[in-house]
Amino acid sequence: MADKKKNAPLPASSAGLLRFFEDETRGVRIDPKIIISIPISLIAVSWALELLLVP
Repeated sequence: MADKKKNAPLPASSAGLLRFFEDETRGVRIDPKIIISIPISLIAVSWALELLLVP
């Protein structure tokens, strides 16, 4: 009976996802605020250029 519990598959729930995202991976870590601010600033700059350069 104890052997059966050891080989039981993990339940398909968010617990498996949490365990996956707890693992640290190599690579560049970027703050999410920077990821959000870059496209917003590009949109603002393009709107400003369009408003200023329209004859």
